[in-house]
Amino acid sequence: MIGRTRSVALTGVRGHLIDVEAHLAASLPAFTLVGLPDTSLHEARDRVRAAVASSSLVWPQRRITVNLSPASLPKSGSVTDLAIAVAVMAAAGMIAPASAARAVHLGELGLDGQVRPVRGVLPSVVAAVEAGCPQVVVPQANADEASLVPGAAVTAVDSLAQLAAMYGNGDARPTARGPAAIRQSDAAAEQPVADMVDVRGQTEPRWALEVAAAGGHHLLMVGPPGAGKTMLASRLPGILPDMDPADALAATSIHSVAGTLDASQGLLTRPPFEAPHHSASSAAIVGGGARLARPGAISRAHGGVLFLDDAGKLILPVRNAPQFTIYLNQGRSPEGKSHTVRGGGQPARPACASGTVHSNRPALSAQLATPPPLEVPP
Repeated sequence: MIGRTRSVALTGVRGHLIDVEAHLAASLPAFTLVGLPDTSLHEARDRVRAAVASSSLVWPQRRITVNLSPASLPKSGSVTDLAIAVAVMAAAGMIAPASAARAVHLGELGLDGQVRPVRGVLPSVVAAVEAGCPQVVVPQANADEASLVPGAAVTAVDSLAQLAAMYGNGDARPTARGPAAIRQSDAAAEQPVADMVDVRGQTEPRWALEVAAAGGHHLLMVGPPGAGKTMLASRLPGILPDMDPADALAATSIHSVAGTLDASQGLLTRPPFEAPHHSASSAAIVGGGARLARPGAISRAHGGVLFLDDAGKLILPVRNAPQFTIYLNQGRSPEGKSHTVRGGGQPARPACASGTVHSNRPALSAQLATPPPLEVPP
């Protein structure tokens, strides 16, 4: 028998709906996972087996083959744990197959059967709704984030046993709960928005900030330490208007993937402000990482302001990065995106923001402000 359900695989901040199929064959017990899974996804076999046993359910002693389709799309992370468990239980007749096939399941499983939060729930739910699958099952800790998507019918669960009971299994029993699953977030405490009213004097720089805010231009400030460059740049988001719905959803999706989203605050409507240190690596500023490339400061500033303090001291790999040069050339154009090429694909992330560059050295800052044109082969 074959059990089916659905989940979502992320490429950058774009979600792809995938089919999760489980087949049980009368043979020696085994568990095979196919469909281009990475190492962390391969380990789902042990997590799923332990979670099912911890929910007072009998693990089927069959040869189990789980396929993640389309097989040509690389999958990574633990977001498909819940979907794999549901597909196996549907194939074994533990739950109603029709109910499991209609919903999209997102979440990581603990060995005790608890459903743990994951990153990137917002773009995953957006992809599910756009694909015509509004019924989404998410971890309880991600419920607020998933509910931000219009048209999504969100069901939040704490454990695999709770989900099995919803699908008609009366034998599932959760184990004694350990510490509550806490969503890991890198979000800093919310800081009050700096107001331009605090600035005294500085007539010409204030006028330049207003022009940059109105036209979506980059801004270069050169001056000695203590002249007020950082103070002025930090107040630029305060004179920007709220983001439109499309930019707000894109910015919130980026911060969801980056793990810096506080879903209790709703969609990000105010322009973000990112100020990476001049010694930050290329991956920290333009994005990168193994397998699943995480958004850098350029992408996290989408719809807002990227402040490059002491830009002349940026390390050479950052200044030579193609994404950085394209960003400086494009400004806040609607087509602005940051691409990171990987062996399994080329994830694209929105990267439209006003760049505020500050330097104490005019020669180096001028070099940054006018980057060389991209060389396009004939």
